[in-house]
Amino acid sequence: MNGALAEQKACKALQAAGLQLLQTNFRCRLGELDLIMAEGDTVVFVEVRARRSGSRVSAVESVGPAKQSKLLAAARFWLAAHPQCADKPLRFDLVSFDGEDMRWQRNVLQCDG
Repeated sequence: MNGALAEQKACKALQAAGLQLLQTNFRCRLGELDLIMAEGDTVVFVEVRARRSGSRVSAVESVGPAKQSKLLAAARFWLAAHPQCADKPLRFDLVSFDGEDMRWQRNVLQCDG
């Protein structure tokens, strides 16, 4: 499954679970955020990762410290451009696909805003 298809499937699944889509594929000089969603008052930054079934590195394992740092930096950049969201609770979720199997993990990174 390619990245764009994984992001579409993840977005639909999260919307079906009650999250509201705010933005897709936010890019800035510091990094990229796949999905930005809201769950109640909480702003949820969602990283979507896809790997072929049987890959040496799982989708979850592919989000290492360097990627985590870029996600945090991009989120801070997005929040600076959206001050109405800056004081809301924040959460980072990971939606991973290993083959066709989807796994949604909430609150995978600590964010102090």
